[in-house]
Amino acid sequence: MSHPVLSPSVIPSAISTSVSFPVHHYVHPSARSIFKRLLDIVGSTVGLLILAVVFVPIAIAIKLDSSGPIFYTQYRCGLRGQPFKIRKFRSMVTNAEALKSQIKNEAKGLIFKNENDPRVTRVGRFLRKTSLDELPQFWNVLVGEMSLVGTRPPTLDEVAHYNEHHWRRLNVKPGLTGEWQVNGRSSVKDFEDIVLLDLRYQTIWTPLYDIALILKTIKVVFARTGAC
Repeated sequence: MSHPVLSPSVIPSAISTSVSFPVHHYVHPSARSIFKRLLDIVGSTVGLLILAVVFVPIAIAIKLDSSGPIFYTQYRCGLRGQPFKIRKFRSMVTNAEALKSQIKNEAKGLIFKNENDPRVTRVGRFLRKTSLDELPQFWNVLVGEMSLVGTRPPTLDEVAHYNEHHWRRLNVKPGLTGEWQVNGRSSVKDFEDIVLLDLRYQTIWTPLYDIALILKTIKVVFARTGAC
């Protein structure tokens, strides 16, 4: 069974409205955890300080490499399907969405992935490998729309095609990192496997497990493994 979602074209005028969410689904305890929220505030503050240091050189590199804005902006679905806006450092050409239909999808299911996507710029490839493109999302963590650890925030068109069990991913806040990011990322190309990883996180979650995933993420980022 699928559930309706707000059309991307009407999101700007209806941002305060949540997408339709199965009423029997509950909010995971992690979304109410005071410890997790404090960890998010501390972690996002550190992340934003790092962003302040690297912002100018990254912005200059993006502008010199390709024409277009510094940031890529998109609406995603958060806890219980609530739409929110994310910003990333732009890593693709400006007409990437228009070119998407011409690119082969190497993934299976409700995700799009191409290991050698020609839409990615030279600077963008470096930003992705180092995860620097995601630094602006620390703001979403600070204001409570995201968490340091959670599920990958899905796009609106992705959620529009969700089946019942997919919605369980949104029982937690979306995260900058999570099971998928530290367990292969680029090598995990089946959406159903990503869902299983997300649901596994909900089953075994503890505050200490969040810390373990954050430490593992730092190791993965510095090793530049699993980046796409």
